[in-house]
Amino acid sequence: MIVYLLLGSNKGDRLKYLMLAEYFISKEAGKITQKSAVYVTQPWEKLNQPNYLNQAIELETDKSPLQLLKILQKIEKSLGRTNKGNYAARTIDIDILLYDAIIFNSKNLIIPHPRMHLRNFTLQPLLTLNKTYTHPILHASIEELAKICKDDLKVSIFEKK
Repeated sequence: MIVYLLLGSNKGDRLKYLMLAEYFISKEAGKITQKSAVYVTQPWEKLNQPNYLNQAIELETDKSPLQLLKILQKIEKSLGRTNKGNYAARTIDIDILLYDAIIFNSKNLIIPHPRMHLRNFTLQPLLTLNKTYTHPILHASIEELAKICKDDLKVSIFEKK
């Protein structure tokens, strides 16, 4: 199965947390087949916090959606993630955006990610991995979703200092 993930960090050594998350994902969840550049993005909703570093990853996995979620949550916890409410600053956030063409809805997981099409910080990195992927519910490509997205928060490629 091909899965698209979004990594995000805005607390501590953000780049280090992204790299550690990638390492553990490749070790425990499957093979990373592509990754976007790292983007610096303004925080969503809760603006009085540091900017995020975000990166999209294409993962080849044999895990079910719920198995994958459990692995990703374990990785988040091992990297210092604490759940202090929505949109709080975090060392690492790993979201499952898309899982092949599957539509999945459970108490703990909704695939495709229900807000991915509303957020430039998700669409811009994803565009570089697979702009023609068709959203299984909205029936539009990532490229089309990016063009009509009304999110005006700044998203730019991260320049290492």
